[in-house]
Amino acid sequence: MKKYLYVGKTQVIKSLTYEFNVYGNIVMQTIIMITSAYFWRALYQGRGMVGDVDADSMLTYVVMSSLLSVLLITNVERRIQMSVQKGTVATDLMKPINIFGVYFAEDIGNITALLFQNVLPILFIGSLMIKVPVIADIRDLPLFIISVLVSFLINWLIAALFGMIAFSAVNIDALIQVKKHLLRLLSGSIIPIWFFPPGISRIMESLPFVYIYQLPLSIYIGRGDRTQYLSQMRIQFVWLVILLGAFFFAQSRVTRKVLVQGG
Repeated sequence: MKKYLYVGKTQVIKSLTYEFNVYGNIVMQTIIMITSAYFWRALYQGRGMVGDVDADSMLTYVVMSSLLSVLLITNVERRIQMSVQKGTVATDLMKPINIFGVYFAEDIGNITALLFQNVLPILFIGSLMIKVPVIADIRDLPLFIISVLVSFLINWLIAALFGMIAFSAVNIDALIQVKKHLLRLLSGSIIPIWFFPPGISRIMESLPFVYIYQLPLSIYIGRGDRTQYLSQMRIQFVWLVILLGAFFFAQSRVTRKVLVQGG
């Protein structure tokens, strides 16, 4: 465990040195957040409720979605790709430490740095220009925090599984971009799933993506009751277990393949 903590600490220090990336991410997220806010304000003009959600709740959804998108940034796909492209993957896998554990620790370290670098500035800008994102019911805060933690794990496992394509495709830069934008759409980060037609929304709710963004955000804005939240969180946990099993299976397959073929 000390090894992974050291990796995470090193990543925090490394992340704090790249100021240009920090400013770039803040500007990009701010543009997306403000643009989304104007879109929803225009949609709600003259309307009280849309999709059982009022305008104030939807603006809170927008600000919190922007903050959550910062916390759900992963680099595991690119780390896997770099390891494969440089040809160091075989030696990395033979080291006395789990290489995927290293990638996970690096992402945790990166997020820790982003909490101070990106989240606080974006929260300040969102509160100043859009709305202070106050939780609908403070009693649901523990459920929201647990849901966010599980959503991070689900998102990371999906990214890791996707990154393992690099063992066969080598270069997956274009696929990473497609995956990134497709996930934001299917997860309800940009447009909540409840605005989609019933047939499409039912299909999307059967996938794990809505449990990355929409579930924790729905808890935060109070769209539903505690019984519904707990029921959806059980499904979220089931998806976590399924993806965890798929991850360990895929990890054993690619590890065996690399060590047999020699990288």
